[in-house]
Amino acid sequence: MFFIIGAISGLLALRLEWDFETLANSFVDWQQIKRSLPGIALRQLVEVGPIEEGCKLTAVLVPIYYLQRKYRLLHSSVFLFTIAVALGFTAEENWIYFFHGTASIFDRTIGTPVHAMFSAPWGYALGIYISSKNRLNRDKKFIFRAWLNSVICHALVNILSSAWGYSLPLRFLSYGLFPFLLWMFWRLEQLLRKVQGKPVITLIWYRTIQRRYWQRSLVLFALMLGGNAIFGLFLLVSKISPLSPSKLFDTYILWFIFSRFLLNLFFGVLAWSIYRYLRHSARRRYF
Repeated sequence: MFFIIGAISGLLALRLEWDFETLANSFVDWQQIKRSLPGIALRQLVEVGPIEEGCKLTAVLVPIYYLQRKYRLLHSSVFLFTIAVALGFTAEENWIYFFHGTASIFDRTIGTPVHAMFSAPWGYALGIYISSKNRLNRDKKFIFRAWLNSVICHALVNILSSAWGYSLPLRFLSYGLFPFLLWMFWRLEQLLRKVQGKPVITLIWYRTIQRRYWQRSLVLFALMLGGNAIFGLFLLVSKISPLSPSKLFDTYILWFIFSRFLLNLFFGVLAWSIYRYLRHSARRRYF
């Protein structure tokens, strides 16, 4: 049910964005503004992020309003409802992309879990509020802050993904996309473990400032390595996908694929090794 409601909320968001742009064009040349990267950033922050995250939040709140009259909803249930709505929203979005031929299956396969990662913070905050026996005003404020966090993350991902279409040095911003997505996936995993009653994965545990900064630097380094290893594989597939199958067996093409694959695999394994080292250090500290 929540998956279908999420798809409906995607259609509603599409309509609201259309109406917003029609209204904006009556005051300024909105189409011209959103062609530049600062214009894209403005559009994401005032239009796309708030409308899409607002529609998803509404899609979760409306059925929960009726369900909580009959059932006592658990924290984990509300969080899973949020994920289901986000996936339904993504399914509708994918259909729009495929219908207009503006994205490949490979691109949308990568983008499918992104809406769930966007909405995870406010889904977690909403779950705390709904499942609480004493609903406090500070919990409501927590929902708004979490929703605002989702809007900013939503906008930032779209801005970074758009930077690839611009000339240098703006194009370098795109190299921050996959590390940021990797961090959001890790955050989603942490929130899911919390609602399941499992201990969160500890990576930073030193109490001294110098040691904590060192561990945070290692986490950032691992995200950069791992994210751009995934980005490198994404670019590799994008470059070879237009080629005919017979061309893939040319010596030059095979060597290009093999060398790029090994290079990105090396960076990915190095990032994973840093991650495992931090986890092992934290586990040894506490146990």
